[in-house]
Amino acid sequence: MMTDMTMDNFLAVLSSSEPVPGGGGACGYVAAVGMSLGNMVLALTTGKKKYAEYQEEIEELIVKATDLTKRLAECMDKDAESFKPLAAAYGLPKDTEEQIKEREAIMAKALVTASEAPLSMMELIDRISVIGSRIAISDAGVGITMCEAAMKGASLNVFINTKLMKDRELAEDMNFKADKMLAEAAQIEEETFGRVMDAVRP
Repeated sequence: MMTDMTMDNFLAVLSSSEPVPGGGGACGYVAAVGMSLGNMVLALTTGKKKYAEYQEEIEELIVKATDLTKRLAECMDKDAESFKPLAAAYGLPKDTEEQIKEREAIMAKALVTASEAPLSMMELIDRISVIGSRIAISDAGVGITMCEAAMKGASLNVFINTKLMKDRELAEDMNFKADKMLAEAAQIEEETFGRVMDAVRP
């Protein structure tokens, strides 16, 4: 399992000709690290008198962040969650129109799911940058940057596959969703990173 690999092993396999991990696994790893940084900010904030007014929300965010990070780590062992069924879809028969549609429907669900997780993480980190401990605010900035990178990477996997899909209506729907998520991610990253930059720069 990829989550059992040392960092050296993971990087060695990633840079080899092995199909997994690839871009999807790398995106999952980067997003999980980004969310872990957000969770670290929460861990340094919870229980502090200075942030007592946010304590209930902080506890809720810790649960959500932990769950997201866990799911992303699991994604790596499933080849970035959506990439395992995607790989399976590539191997499905495509002799008939029905088989092609089934294959592409599986791909669509897999690819969109891979893009949604980093965006959800970015939304959490955006809030963390508002209510989190000021001594760790820079880590929220690093986390949001990593999650946006994962989001962009996941979108590339969408576009390289939709380009080859025969069902153009489904392909364009996926492209629209990916473009929308990219725009949302860019806006969140700009606002969050700007907030963090304002907080850390002298």
